[in-house]
Amino acid sequence: MIITQTPFRMSFFGGGTDFPDYYREHGGSVISTTFDKYCIVSVSHLPRFFKYTNQVTYSKVERVKKIDDIEHPAVRNAMKYLDMHEPRINYEADLPARSGLGTSSSFAVGMLNAFYALKGKYADKRKLAEDAIYLERTLCDESGGIQDQIAVAYGGFNRIDFNANGFEVSPIIISTERKRMLNDNLMIFFTGFSRFSSQLAATQEKSIGDKLAELKEMHLLVDEAHNVLTSKGDLNEFGRLLDYTWRLKRGLTDEISNDSIDGLYKTAIEAGAIGGKLLGAGGGGFLLLYAEKDKQERVKAALKDYLYIPFEFENSGTKVIYYNSEFYEVTDAID
Repeated sequence: MIITQTPFRMSFFGGGTDFPDYYREHGGSVISTTFDKYCIVSVSHLPRFFKYTNQVTYSKVERVKKIDDIEHPAVRNAMKYLDMHEPRINYEADLPARSGLGTSSSFAVGMLNAFYALKGKYADKRKLAEDAIYLERTLCDESGGIQDQIAVAYGGFNRIDFNANGFEVSPIIISTERKRMLNDNLMIFFTGFSRFSSQLAATQEKSIGDKLAELKEMHLLVDEAHNVLTSKGDLNEFGRLLDYTWRLKRGLTDEISNDSIDGLYKTAIEAGAIGGKLLGAGGGGFLLLYAEKDKQERVKAALKDYLYIPFEFENSGTKVIYYNSEFYEVTDAID
């Protein structure tokens, strides 16, 4: 049996510039971090005394004989891609799917990590990120950027730059005290809405040509935010930049926000938050806020109807937390 642990991510700046149609021509950059909420994927070979030969457990349980009968597209395509046979796959997570935290990419990376380990092969972080991008964007034909797969594979607080030749991950170097202050000033709340990010991403992808000015400005904000983090200046400027990038992002498509989310955000600002944004593609999920410590109780009170999630930054990325190799031989009966 193999068990992997893969963190979720929160993206601060540059979302949208990680779409291939944008960064291949203009370059792209994001600033993001992983944090201490995870998905756990366990994979083992299924004993051969069942009528089915493949079992996948997530929000539902699939028990099928043929790989092509697996409904979950990422599982089905990953099994074909890595020539997996007779697996028992289990997925569990600390936070809900379709909530703007890169959960589908965390699952993809964690599953691939487990598949490689079950086959007795080592895949480094770049390999896992590139394979997960290929799985989600090519094999599953899902719209979207490529930052999530990279962020959760590598882990940590990073700047990720994209160009036509690939990507580069650069840890953001700041003092422990300043990083702790940033962590302490950030809050996330669950809005209660969930959505398929690939559907929103498809809409954003179609509008790239019409929104180049906004995307270029969002790209420039990555440099500004990077400078704020690595300088000794006022860290609250990070919150003000979050507010500005959220206003830019809302202009990319009408589907990113709605009256309920706008009202929630306004309430948080009036309660003392300096800035914030919806995490992920938009449309719902988790709301990230930047609020100084002495304002946070007021913000929590104003948003008392929404679930507040404490968190800590993490640095490990995906990893195998349990490894027990087993003998396995493919038989002629396996399709």
